[in-house]
Formats: sequence, structure tokens, C-alpha cells
Amino acid sequence: MAEAVERTGAWDPAQYLRFAGHRLRPALDLLNRIDLERPETVTDLGCGAGNVTRWLARRWPEAAVTGIDGSAAMLAKAAESLPGMRWRRADIAAWAPDRPQHLIYSNAALHWLPDHEALFPKLAGHLAPGGVLAVQMPRNFTEPSHTAMAEAAHDGPWIDVLEPLLKPAPVGEPASYHRLLAPTVSELDLWETTYFQLLEGENPVAEWTKGTWLKPMLDSLIGDWRAGFEAAYRARIAAAYPPGPDGRTLFPFRRLFIVAKR
Repeated sequence: MAEAVERTGAWDPAQYLRFAGHRLRPALDLLNRIDLERPETVTDLGCGAGNVTRWLARRWPEAAVTGIDGSAAMLAKAAESLPGMRWRRADIAAWAPDRPQHLIYSNAALHWLPDHEALFPKLAGHLAPGGVLAVQMPRNFTEPSHTAMAEAAHDGPWIDVLEPLLKPAPVGEPASYHRLLAPTVSELDLWETTYFQLLEGENPVAEWTKGTWLKPMLDSLIGDWRAGFEAAYRARIAAAYPPGPDGRTLFPFRRLFIVAKR
């Protein structure tokens, strides 16, 4: 009998926030490229634990800032640290605002959603005139941090459980987002940055992905299968990302940025 459980969808804020500083940097890099003076409505779509929502509220203190996420655990953490903010639990794939937005900001969230062909024009359509859609998504899916998941999945009896979770890279080339958004916006800025992150701890790249892309696979397994799959993955990651002479591990990570103004 396959040692598997259904994915619960519950996220672990503590695991995700282990590398909060590194995860925050691209979010702030995106924020710094947004040219808006006094937006009235600001949505942090896929806000997680609210780490970036607080920066949105600080920059535009007069705006109505709302953090939206599908994870109750993440929103509970957000509400605990920022009790005065607006938090709403919703499926970000189906989200639609009740009025046009001056800023829709999304950091490291939209790569979890399918059908970008429909999603991005839809989000741009929710903008008020002069409004901005600002998005950051990981594009590290062809690197060992992510390809080792598929390799480890094929390395044991758990493959039948994990194979449905092995999907193509969810984020396209920058040119594909230009094609999707250019017809519907007045200004469009696209760029990529590779962050050469120095991580501390034992096998830290495995710990990094354990809080994000690896988590649904681990959630689908229990007992010996979960332990065996994780061990197979961690062995590959330890070989691909060995620590340097100072004990820290260099983890290059590429991210795609989009700033579209209606």
C-alpha cells in the first residue's frame, strides 16, 4: 500500500521564515521600482506572513492596504505581528477586487498558479487607470535545487505518488510576459536578477526548498517513504551545493520581475 497522504495545503511559517532576510531582499527590490505617489488601494496578493505587507503600509500609510493569502497559518502569523492590518483569506487564483486597484503587488506567489496566459491579463484588468501590477517570481526551476526533486522522486517506490506533482517549470521566459501584458498596459518593465545568496547551517539549500517547492511532495508521503525521499533529495543537494571554506553555502537563485502600469 502506498504510504501517502493528501496534501493539506497548510504552510509552515517558521520553516518559510528561516531565510526571511534573503527572501525579503527581492521583495524590496521590486517595491523600489514602483513609481506611485499616493495609491488609494493596495493589495498584497499572496502576502504569506505579511513580511512585505508591512513595507507596503510604511511606504503608503494613507492607502487602504490589504493582504490576501490562502493559508490560514500564514495569515495568523501576519495578524499576530501586524494586528492593525487588513487580512483576508482567499484563493488568490480566483481573487477579484471589489473596486479597481492602484497597486496589485505579488512577491513569490504567482508561480504557484497555473494558466499565466489568462492570469496576467486578468490581473492587469483589475487596475485603475495609472495603476501598477508589480510581480516577482522565482525562475530557478532548471537548477539542481529543483531538478533534484524529480531525480529523487524517480529514485524509489514513491514515484507513483509523486509523479503527478512533477510538472514543467511554472514560470515562462520574460518575453512571454511581455507578449501577455504589452497590449493591455501603457508601460512595462521586465528584468531578471540572480541573487548569490550565502546560507548558513547544514545543507541549507535543502532547508530552503523544504519551506517552498519541496513541501507539497513531502506532504504527500508519510513514514519510510517520506524519510527515504527526503534523504535522496538531501544527498543530491549536499553534493550540488557544498559549503565553502567559511562553512557557508553559496546558493545562486534567479528571479523574474515585472512592473506593468496601466
